[in-house]
Amino acid sequence: MLFIISLTYFNSSHSSHSKNQSFQLCRERRPKPEFLRERENREMEGKEEDVRLGANKFSERQPIGTSAQTDKDYKEPPPAPLFEPGELKSWSFWRAGIAEFIATFLFLYITVLTVMGVSRSPSKCSTVGIQGIAWAFGGSIFALVYSTAGISGGHINPAVTFGLFLARKLSLTRAVFYIVMQTLGAIAGAGVVKGFQKNQYELLGGGANVVNHGYTKGDGLGAEIVGTFVLVYTVFSATDAKRNARDSHVPILAPLPIGFAVFLVHLATIPITGTGINPARSLGAAIIYNKDRAWYDHWIFWVGPFIGAALAALYHQIVIRAIPFKTRD
Repeated sequence: MLFIISLTYFNSSHSSHSKNQSFQLCRERRPKPEFLRERENREMEGKEEDVRLGANKFSERQPIGTSAQTDKDYKEPPPAPLFEPGELKSWSFWRAGIAEFIATFLFLYITVLTVMGVSRSPSKCSTVGIQGIAWAFGGSIFALVYSTAGISGGHINPAVTFGLFLARKLSLTRAVFYIVMQTLGAIAGAGVVKGFQKNQYELLGGGANVVNHGYTKGDGLGAEIVGTFVLVYTVFSATDAKRNARDSHVPILAPLPIGFAVFLVHLATIPITGTGINPARSLGAAIIYNKDRAWYDHWIFWVGPFIGAALAALYHQIVIRAIPFKTRD
């Protein structure tokens, strides 16, 4: 009897163990739910990602060194034609010129009034001072370039237009038209200021650029060359098509460094020449002021900015972009 009971217990326990094994095997063979597999895959990817360190973790967004000359580099857009008569039939051409006129008009109006306000006060501490003048010029350029960039490119300066023309970013037809409209806008802006306060305008110098006492013509010319180089170099860098293609935020932020470049140059060169770096601005103020003193060294405010712009265009094309050394297909 005892034997039968033991045998029955053994069979029962063996059967129970076999069922457990079968159930365990079924559980192991059953496919895992999709969300479990995805979670395990993410965990594995995370572990692999943790292994990567430093430069291996993030791919290069921009080639460095000599790799910048490979076929994978950004392809330069074709240069603008020297003459493009078809532009004269386009409304976009004419509205771009109007935008340059209005922007330069507003630029002269704001900045000449600021200069006169500082000159009028016997104590510079009671006015915005030289720093305020620099901010007026830089802030105006920032706002006006931002406002007109989508229409004309926001040049507001014959030196900028000249530099971009040398780099073949725009045609000769458009460059000449821009310079004419910028000059007319500058004359109109200074003329409106004189119309508001004629006596004060003539007494305070009308914002005309001159080489200040204690500085030679060579000093003035050098200051205008270097100052314009800084400005036009910043324009090229901030609007570089290669950077625009890779960094979508660049076109939005471009007016900011351009305005800061104008601000910094004014801080440095106001004591020397009053800071021209813009032939239209210098010519507009000189024509409306129209005193001998404004014309003595006026050539400096054309020759200096155009030389500075040409050097900036050359530097950007040859050194920064290395365009002449890139292999042609």
